[in-house]
Amino acid sequence: MRHTISILMENEAGALSRVSGLFSARGYNIESLTVAATEDPSLSRMTLVTSGPEMVIEQITKQLNKLVDVVRLIDLTEGLHIERELLLLKIKAATSTQREETKRLTDIFGGRILDVADSNYVVELTGKGEKIDAYLKALEPSWIVEVVRSGVSGIGRGNKSLQL
Repeated sequence: MRHTISILMENEAGALSRVSGLFSARGYNIESLTVAATEDPSLSRMTLVTSGPEMVIEQITKQLNKLVDVVRLIDLTEGLHIERELLLLKIKAATSTQREETKRLTDIFGGRILDVADSNYVVELTGKGEKIDAYLKALEPSWIVEVVRSGVSGIGRGNKSLQL
């Protein structure tokens, strides 16, 4: 089963390395990883996505909690939560057909064209991973020049939160 784990950790050199090292040492895969400082510059928030049976996920969370850099963690998958991913995409748009189709699909999926050049567009799209995957599938594959995905960011709904 797929799990989204959100970790509040010390914003120090090597903290990310220790988390990723924990996964690689045990042969676990990180499917997505996003890290940034929080409103408190001494803390970072890491959101990672991994998959495995419940027993493996439980082992992962226990091992993560033992790391000195980890202040608190929460498995967002255990409750209602919101997940989003950012896509930046460079698309060939040299012909009027390519430009019109790109604009139409981008509007349908709720994206924005950020940059227009002579022969390409840069598109921004946010949403669940499935939405981004569907957008990429809807495009003509030969039009795709470059794909940049942020990885998953997630937050609990309602009163569920990750804070000190």
